[in-house]
Amino acid sequence: MAEELTARYGLGVTAIVPSAASGHGARLAAMPGVRVLERAELTAEAFAAAGLPQARGLAILDQDDLGNLHAALRAQELSPRVRLVIAIFNGGLGERIRTFFADCAVLSEAQMAAPSLVAAALGEPAPSHVRMASRTMYVARREDVGADNIICGLAADAEADAPMLLPPGDPASGLVLAVADGTPRDPLSRQRQRRLTAPIRLLRRLVWHKLGFAFMTLTAVLGVGFLLLTFSVGLSAMNSLYLTLLDAAGTAVTGTRLPTGEKWAQFLLTFDGMAFLPVVTAAIVGARIPGGLPIARAPLSGHVIVAGLGSVGARIVGQLHDLGVEVIGIDKDPDATGMPLAQLLGVRVVIGETHKEETLRAADITTCQAVVSVTNSDIVNLETALNARALADAPRIVVRLYDDDLAERVQATIGGTVSRSTSYLAAPAFAAAVLDHQVLRTIAVGRHVLLMAEVKAGSIAGLSGQPVAAVHQPGTLRVIALRRAGKTAADWSPDPDYQVEPGDRLVVLATRAGLSGLLRANGAT
Repeated sequence: MAEELTARYGLGVTAIVPSAASGHGARLAAMPGVRVLERAELTAEAFAAAGLPQARGLAILDQDDLGNLHAALRAQELSPRVRLVIAIFNGGLGERIRTFFADCAVLSEAQMAAPSLVAAALGEPAPSHVRMASRTMYVARREDVGADNIICGLAADAEADAPMLLPPGDPASGLVLAVADGTPRDPLSRQRQRRLTAPIRLLRRLVWHKLGFAFMTLTAVLGVGFLLLTFSVGLSAMNSLYLTLLDAAGTAVTGTRLPTGEKWAQFLLTFDGMAFLPVVTAAIVGARIPGGLPIARAPLSGHVIVAGLGSVGARIVGQLHDLGVEVIGIDKDPDATGMPLAQLLGVRVVIGETHKEETLRAADITTCQAVVSVTNSDIVNLETALNARALADAPRIVVRLYDDDLAERVQATIGGTVSRSTSYLAAPAFAAAVLDHQVLRTIAVGRHVLLMAEVKAGSIAGLSGQPVAAVHQPGTLRVIALRRAGKTAADWSPDPDYQVEPGDRLVVLATRAGLSGLLRANGAT
């Protein structure tokens, strides 16, 4: 975020860190335009030493939710009108604490990064939807939508490494941002088709072990006895079912003059019933007592493995589940943040080190479609990716790395691997929020991110009086909607010759460079 504010927006930054000599503190100290202040806690004294009363904004990023809230309350006492941007992991808490402050934005790094990681795992355009001003917009391939529904082009195609914002009618863009018009569409048909196999998967889980096979065999013997009674003896179906159940319960009516078919039926059903009850009892005990009986599971196929059930992993599991994709989670901590959600959704979880071969095999690595490693350690994520690739060639490997330079090099080096930096994905939204411009949605294109933001025309030098057409920047920024001063409705087809007024708000879709160029203090685009 410091890089974003200094290099892209030309602003000075004061960073309060626990240590200026190690970790992120050392990197911050080496950046031009950044002053590092070493303090153990974000106290009122620390904020005063950083010059908070004269600051344009304050971003509180690297503590737990309660610590961030406490620091924000201290900052507001010192400077009641300061612009606050608070990182919150608990989304419900974030919505509520926003009302405590006069000028505040509450953002979640996990919420912004998860859709990009999900899209990378599925190997297709992000099925992102954003609802705004009675319109729902989504990312799609050009051939999947009508020409009248296209708002603008996003990239050459779904596999493009970099975005290229183009007018809606330009055929060079294969990936587009479109508006939904009520036409039935199913961008996730590939995933939804898997739901048809859910009953088959359930049956496999029930019978794909020794007890299951025994249960199915004994049930088949019951069926054979029923058929013998029905066809060999000539009994009605109801009488055959009645005698089948009695014989299985050990109450068969014996006699030497019975027909041969009935004798064989009684013999099979009596001994089958003697074995049936212990098998059912063992199955119930094994299900009720964890670890009571070692029951093998049927291997899954076409699923996604999510390694690391922290805040980001929990959001990825939830989104994949909502999309109808089978998920297996991995975490070494039975009390991880995402564990309650996994239990609620019925997601299978393997407890163990995410990078261990035995853990990955327990999650059916050889038959999955993707592995998403999002633990809180770069080295663990990298080792998980390497071991997963050594065990299976087919799955896509998606890795979260904090260092974006490392993420870029890993993606270029390891075949079939997509690496993403959550900080890289989230930082543009946090930086724009400090400048009091709302980022509505981030859209990943390759390793780059597009930002849909609403900006105040009056706060951008040199923008007022310019025609809408002059705001467009080929390839990097396009105005997709306009809110005129004093009006709540958005104009989704603004006149290119309309002169922007200071009270207007522009909804723009931009690359990081495009948005920062628009918002720089000198107004240069």
